[in-house]
Amino acid sequence: MDELVVRTTVYAAPADVYEFLLDFPRYDRYSEYLDRVERLRGDGGPGTEYALRFAWWKLGYTARSEVTGVEAPTRIDWRVTKDIEAHGCWRIEPTTVDPATADATIKLPDDADPDAAAIDACEVALEIRFDPDSASADAVDLPPLASFDWVLKKAIPLIKEEAERVVQRAVADLEGSDRPVSLDVRVDSERI
Repeated sequence: MDELVVRTTVYAAPADVYEFLLDFPRYDRYSEYLDRVERLRGDGGPGTEYALRFAWWKLGYTARSEVTGVEAPTRIDWRVTKDIEAHGCWRIEPTTVDPATADATIKLPDDADPDAAAIDACEVALEIRFDPDSASADAVDLPPLASFDWVLKKAIPLIKEEAERVVQRAVADLEGSDRPVSLDVRVDSERI
């Protein structure tokens, strides 16, 4: 299995971050290649199924995913249910930050005490594990002269860019403003 982990600090309460990330249909606003997310069944908890419509180059594809477990407010597990072996999670780890040493680009909430000893924050990680060799060539209609291997070779590196983009854009929504977001990215793959 190839693995990608994108981690950053979010200046918000863990419970707020958890509820925000549980609202999966909003993710189409964060991704360049995800056109829409449709909830097929469920309320966001375990067993909830989604159809994710992706478009890239000359290809369109609808993935199916399912929430497989939740541990409020620290974890949301998911898996892809067709065409590729993939699963992952969002991890939310509570922490605090000293406002005196916090990144100067952080916009504190209006009601925050600038003299407080600490502000609420959490470490958020998007973890993705997938097996590119399990991808089904029957999943997409390829244009003439395009091979499935060529498509995979071009598309797999985009996973890292998309994961980074999703985390950065989610942080902006969670915090209510854009700022340079420092990402810790770990890749265990020869293809990404």
